[in-house]
Amino acid sequence: MDKVLTSLWDAADHLETKEDMAAYLEAALEDGDPNLIIAALGDIARSKGMTSIARETGLGRESLYKALSFDGNPEFMTVLKVVQALGLRLRATPI
Repeated sequence: MDKVLTSLWDAADHLETKEDMAAYLEAALEDGDPNLIIAALGDIARSKGMTSIARETGLGRESLYKALSFDGNPEFMTVLKVVQALGLRLRATPI
């Protein structure tokens, strides 16, 4: 039997447009899992460049990596700053 070669898949490598980013975040929001939402924001931030997001938000790059990981627990203000730096918007719609 031949060996199957696999490689790690990173969502950040596939988020190329604002539309991709918005759709990815929207899917995480629809799922409703807070850890998934934060991780999605982290993926989007990495796709744009964590250094530039850190600069735009005034937050430390390493602290952003930690806060926006699957197990991160960022303050809501951090989430809002990151969303704004990404050029995205959070919206409320009736369910």
